[in-house]
Amino acid sequence: MKTAELCVRDWSFLAAKDSYQESRLVLAGIPLDLTSSFRPGSRQGPQAIRSVSEGLEEFSPYLNLDLADCHFYDQGDLLLPQGNLNVCLQRIEQLCRLLLQDEKLPVFLGGEHLITYPIIKAAFDFYPDLAVLHFDAHADLRDEYLGETYSHATVMRRVCELIGPENVYQFGIRSGTREEFAYGDNFTHFYPFRVVQALQSSLSALVERPLYVTLDIDVLDPAYAPGTGTPEPGGVSPQDIFQIFTLLQGWNVIGYDIVELAPVYDHSGITTLLAAKLVREGLLAFQAGQANESG
Repeated sequence: MKTAELCVRDWSFLAAKDSYQESRLVLAGIPLDLTSSFRPGSRQGPQAIRSVSEGLEEFSPYLNLDLADCHFYDQGDLLLPQGNLNVCLQRIEQLCRLLLQDEKLPVFLGGEHLITYPIIKAAFDFYPDLAVLHFDAHADLRDEYLGETYSHATVMRRVCELIGPENVYQFGIRSGTREEFAYGDNFTHFYPFRVVQALQSSLSALVERPLYVTLDIDVLDPAYAPGTGTPEPGGVSPQDIFQIFTLLQGWNVIGYDIVELAPVYDHSGITTLLAAKLVREGLLAFQAGQANESG
């Protein structure tokens, strides 16, 4: 099966190229929104990001790179049966496997944060030394939530069980249960409230390792990103997140997702535009996919 058979392609992200075969990076929307517990609406995220992308410049002054020189393809949105979570997770995993088999670097637009679990499930088979960099307001380390073991609130616990918590690095966390914070303190590389300096201090342990980056838009303070399902005051600024891409430029990033944008709550459009800009930065920063030998 080809990736195009799983997706529908209506509208492309800014500067996307026409050829899947010639593009190393492939962008795909994952409009999953079945376990959101506070405010649903993230399934509209992928198309909203595409629709505002034309308001961006192709050039990034942060990275001194231009999308005009970046070969990436927009595969469109994965077709999901919104009502059957198990089948949705299977299709997400299948799409990721196909992309990795084709030696692509996938960039996923959520959708709720649960999409990260089937993506990591696929990627771990290709990269057994995988490390996950998790930027989020919430720990997402619950063992179950509302009786469900597969939820946007349990996604990182499931990832820990899959690849080992010692391979999970969590940044910017400022919300969770007492048990989640204890789990993070004891088992993952856990950096509550901190992003830039914490990432800098972690990179020496990640030289040459394959990295997957998952970014929940609510890691940003709601003053900058109100359009999300579970906003959490006290977050970081866009400048902090832009620095993440500068720090990771040239490292061996094998995939990236940005999740939990809910456009229905983004009345001014600032969250959606910010998300689109973070997609641009990720495409540019991760296009090389080469491990930083110097550390």
